[in-house]
Amino acid sequence: MSTDSYIHKVLPGSPGSPLLFVFHGTGGDESQLVSLGRDLVPQATIVSPRGDVSEHGAARFFRRTGEGVYDMDDLARATGKMADFVNAHVAVAKPSAVYGLGYSNGANILASLVFEVPDLFDATVLMHPLIPFEPQVKGSLAGRHILVTAGKRDPICPPNLTSRLEAYLRADGADVTVAWHEGGHELRPNEIEAARRLFAGAVQGA
Repeated sequence: MSTDSYIHKVLPGSPGSPLLFVFHGTGGDESQLVSLGRDLVPQATIVSPRGDVSEHGAARFFRRTGEGVYDMDDLARATGKMADFVNAHVAVAKPSAVYGLGYSNGANILASLVFEVPDLFDATVLMHPLIPFEPQVKGSLAGRHILVTAGKRDPICPPNLTSRLEAYLRADGADVTVAWHEGGHELRPNEIEAARRLFAGAVQGA
């Protein structure tokens, strides 16, 4: 395990506070969601890795062979590498809780982590995830707080796949909330507020 296996940014928080990992969308970088993370959980230490895959110069966390068509072998590679990265930071920080937030491609790698290592995150925000496969959860998500946000007219993440993901997570015991808006793939204020409520509730319950 290495805390430096990804290029990343760290914003220190209060001692013993939660650790919040934020995962950018395609073409973003380690700076994209840091300020959002600080806004949502002011006391947390924010860890923001940069995806290690380049798609025509745009950073991503795993490869794809087409729009919505994932290289599943590379997703497995990326998931294992990211789990080690998260665990390494958790081992050093010894936080009160571990949270995750991802947008678009970042939400997809975060969802894959949730499937692979269900006890890694205490609370998770998946903003506009696209999971076009049937996930196999390695354990139980009972007691885990998960927020999924989505646009009803999102051309990248069809609403039916968002609803299917919700059903998968709920069937595995997760405490799932879904926040919709009327638009597309963009982030809107109601999503931010829903994320704020989820993390605030998790902090109080920690």
